[in-house]
Amino acid sequence: MRKIIGIGETILDILFRDGQPTAAVPGGSVYNGMVSLGRMGANVTFISETGNDRVGRMILDHLRENGISTDHVCVFPEGKSPVSLAFLNEHNDAEYVFYKDYPRLRLDVKLPEITGDDIVMIGSYYAITPLLRDKVKELLDAARAAGAIIYYDVNFRRPHAHEAIKLMPAILENFEYADILRGSTEDFLHMFGQGHPDTVYRQRVAFYCPNFICTDAGGDICLRTACVTKNYPVAPIPTVSTIGAGDNFNAGVVWGLLKARIRRGDLAELTETDWDDIIRCGKDFSAEVCQSVHNSISREFAAAYRR
Repeated sequence: MRKIIGIGETILDILFRDGQPTAAVPGGSVYNGMVSLGRMGANVTFISETGNDRVGRMILDHLRENGISTDHVCVFPEGKSPVSLAFLNEHNDAEYVFYKDYPRLRLDVKLPEITGDDIVMIGSYYAITPLLRDKVKELLDAARAAGAIIYYDVNFRRPHAHEAIKLMPAILENFEYADILRGSTEDFLHMFGQGHPDTVYRQRVAFYCPNFICTDAGGDICLRTACVTKNYPVAPIPTVSTIGAGDNFNAGVVWGLLKARIRRGDLAELTETDWDDIIRCGKDFSAEVCQSVHNSISREFAAAYRR
């Protein structure tokens, strides 16, 4: 069975609305998509780290409850599991305050075996931070050698915009590893000072990665590949929280690849109709998660979608 292998942070998100806490849910950029794929019945392995504390135990239990292997999650004896406070505004978008206390030794885990059928997902600051770069590169090198699909969500947020120049070598290296690259207009504004999808694709992405998806909150989803140029409108929906929207769009795209049995060698031959089906899955997952306070699709949605 094909494996989905993700690497990223774990964190406990405490959601606030009108100044009052309303929910506490395990999360993390890649984590949220991993849980959704686990609920879809995919064979999911997650590479991460958490503290040996109550929050860490909650996160490990949550992963296992959703069918995700924790064999490659490092439980560090010192430091504390990360926590974020997510303050939802009137549009249900979040502004974050993070509390992190990592130990000096990070991500001390053995990587899982990767085969050519697998899909490896990386993203966010976790994929470019210098402290973890060696481990991330080890994973990417193994994925490339095996012929696995590498999916990269840049997820580059405003708090790191001042580091863009310093981090650019790692960002571009990830572009080169990636088979599918996804980002938002906001991400590219923070990274490059420009967010128009065609400009970003032509000047920054196409040289490294031919398959590019650019999202824009409630605006069009722009797909650019060597063969397909298409914009997909996003229907307005009532939202409860948009925290997991992008993460679950990624999960939906990966589910679309799984469902159609697409492997790395097939990507260059995908037609507009193929991409229509893949992007539809991304939109469906994203819309579902925006209608609850949870960071991943519901089990009920997953069961109905599999049918």
